[in-house]
Amino acid sequence: MEFSLAEAGYSVKAAASGEEGLRLLDAGSFDAVITDITMPGMDGMQVLARVRERDEAVPVIVITAYGTIESAVEAMRQGAFDYITKPFNRDELRITLDKALKMRRLERQNAELRTAVNDRYRFDAIIGTSNRIRDVLEMAGRVAASDASVLITGESGTGKELLAKGIHYNSGRSDGPFVAINCAAIPENLIESELFGHAKGAFTGAVRDHEGKFELAGGGTLFLDEIGDLRVDLQAKILRALQERQVDRVGGRHPVPVDVRIIAATNRDIERAVREGSYREDLYYRLSVVTLHIPPLRERREDVPLLAGHFLKKFNPSDAVRLDQDALSLLTDYGWPGNVRELENVVQRASVLRRGDIITAEDLPDKLKNEKTSVESIILNLPDEGIRLEELEKNLIIKALEKHNNNQTRAAEYLGITRPTLIYRLEKYGIK
Repeated sequence: MEFSLAEAGYSVKAAASGEEGLRLLDAGSFDAVITDITMPGMDGMQVLARVRERDEAVPVIVITAYGTIESAVEAMRQGAFDYITKPFNRDELRITLDKALKMRRLERQNAELRTAVNDRYRFDAIIGTSNRIRDVLEMAGRVAASDASVLITGESGTGKELLAKGIHYNSGRSDGPFVAINCAAIPENLIESELFGHAKGAFTGAVRDHEGKFELAGGGTLFLDEIGDLRVDLQAKILRALQERQVDRVGGRHPVPVDVRIIAATNRDIERAVREGSYREDLYYRLSVVTLHIPPLRERREDVPLLAGHFLKKFNPSDAVRLDQDALSLLTDYGWPGNVRELENVVQRASVLRRGDIITAEDLPDKLKNEKTSVESIILNLPDEGIRLEELEKNLIIKALEKHNNNQTRAAEYLGITRPTLIYRLEKYGIK
């Protein structure tokens, strides 16, 4: 066996007894153990038990004669990877060992990936030192330990899904799946099937049973993004699923039990929608046991240099690339209507187009360089008694729309924001 495996390219150590084999294990690092079952002194079952005490991840292959195959079956119950019966040939031995080592590699990779995921979604991996973002992260850390439903609010691009993943991977459900669905991105005729699943034959094209997101997230977390855009009839069905902890597949005959934690997110003002009657009050309270609001980037400008530096390292891992002071000032002064997502795109663009290791103002988009001039050109007569900022923003939006004949796309471009952001503000201020 030693010769055969060495010839195949393995580094092999042979031991004449179980005691000698364990001494070798104590002195070195091994990826697999092959042991006979029947040996004088310490037998193979004892070797198996001692190996698993040291490291459960090391696969153990046992070798047995035909007459002791019951012992091999028992070894499998005790955690052996596989067994081989005598006599066996070289190919059988190598194939079995290859499978054992492949499993060992996959387990290592899985552990490394899990560690990487946990590192990526630790709360301290969410960049920011401002008081507002630290308050959000502190509360998220406390709620993660529970199974309470969480509602995350904030503008598009602020990092709502990243925060949801942080809550999941720091919770007791971290070993379960994190399943996300954007309620606004799926056609209305498909959303119910995507959420709750469907039975075979429920509609044309339903050729087999289909598990919905509630079932796929079993034992883990279901992230309902853009929950504010959900149809009223589906709101009732989600409420029932949360209350009864079961779902009804489209066309199904029996309810299916589910075990999920719900984290929802929206960029809409749901409280206002509840007041206006377009959103179910009972579902809102069921979703918002804890509400976390992520502030827009313009309200935490002190985090911009940290975020920019983080994205620079992400897009230039092997280069000592940095921003000069003028470029950093432009990034800090800009309003960031697209929030953190827009900042990441700008830093990536600058990393691609840079002329050297120092990114200057010339490497940044014109919209960043023009914004400060356009704002300073506005003459404001500020009254002594004060002014409401929301009224100022509302009037500015109305004037931008009037200037462009109520064309929302052109008005949004004029204001330096995206059209969805403009629509959100129109709804926020009740501008018809």
